[in-house]
Amino acid sequence: MTVNGKVGHKEWLALLKDVSDEGKLLQAVFSSPRRKDGTIARKATVRPVKLKSGLCYQFERFADNKAFHENVDANELADKLAAEMNSYKQALIQTTEADVQALANKKGELTLVVRAKAPDQAGESAKAVPQAHNRDKRYVLPEGEPVPFLISLGVMTPEGKIFKAKYDKFRQINRFLEMVADVAPELPKDKPLHIVDFGCGKSYLTFALYHYLAIKLKLPVRIFGLDLKKDVIEACAKLAYELGWQDLTFAVGDISAFRERKSVDMVVTLHACDTATDAALLKGIEWGASVILSVPCCQHELFRQISQPVLQPLLKHGILKERFAALATDAIRANLLELAGYRAQLLEFIDLEHTPKNLLIRAVKDGGKPNMERLRAEYERFRDFLSATPFMEREIAKRD
Repeated sequence: MTVNGKVGHKEWLALLKDVSDEGKLLQAVFSSPRRKDGTIARKATVRPVKLKSGLCYQFERFADNKAFHENVDANELADKLAAEMNSYKQALIQTTEADVQALANKKGELTLVVRAKAPDQAGESAKAVPQAHNRDKRYVLPEGEPVPFLISLGVMTPEGKIFKAKYDKFRQINRFLEMVADVAPELPKDKPLHIVDFGCGKSYLTFALYHYLAIKLKLPVRIFGLDLKKDVIEACAKLAYELGWQDLTFAVGDISAFRERKSVDMVVTLHACDTATDAALLKGIEWGASVILSVPCCQHELFRQISQPVLQPLLKHGILKERFAALATDAIRANLLELAGYRAQLLEFIDLEHTPKNLLIRAVKDGGKPNMERLRAEYERFRDFLSATPFMEREIAKRD
């Protein structure tokens, strides 16, 4: 795969036929529908899967927060990939040999950017292993392949084996990277990416994010981690230096007082306490970030505010009120993000048996024009029903 720049239909189909050779395709993600009328799924993902009948490729399309599946034989794959591209503005096709980014203009003309993989990453030894349908889990960072930052952080042995006590952390890192992989096509393509991680802590996921984008996808990226704990930040900065990751930097600071960036493409905030999460979301909105990823932590504001006689059978129990307030807080945040022009989803971050609070808010800047009046009316009815005055809404009102 050496094609770069504009390509015609024959060249495009030839590339897709090459990609369709058994064992080459790892994953393909189509995004940014050409029509915004809801007739095209907002995203389509293609992966090899292993069925009883043999190898096939599963097309997973997302619409209205639901996933729809279609299985395709290998001999149909090239034509199906070509047809899928007709509905989208961009695609990221990952193979054992290269990562291919396809961009379509208004006329439907295609431009390709091909990033070849290093010799030790490509070829027969890197053949795609199809996942067993609904059984085997394929991680973004597979067990058995040594990853320097995971070794340094004590998650993995030098041989690539995960320490038993760190397996939950390994799963969490991979779950996070799956969510990043889904939205990577939404990030700008024509400039270095600027990412800020608010409340980065020990930065397991910050290092994972840099590894995935800069090392695995070979994208130009600069990541800045911010936290209040000086000793933690010093340890993170030391590890980034030892890894030679000059574009991963850290500093001590408070989210609400942060003024060091004028433009940011992605905002990450993981386990920022109470309204610190809201402050980070507001920063993302202010910057017009293409992607916002947030895992809230403790949430006290609405717990103190909620007052609704109809809900008294629930609210009189402290533990139920706490959980309800946390869910209501995240619902309010998601709705305010939508009103700010984002497409927001609430996703399970790690298994709920670990903690009921680990949901992830994923917001992507949306070029469409949803019915804002309806969204605002729904939100205001919900807010008023709870007698809530959310911090995030108050801050937005101050800026308007």
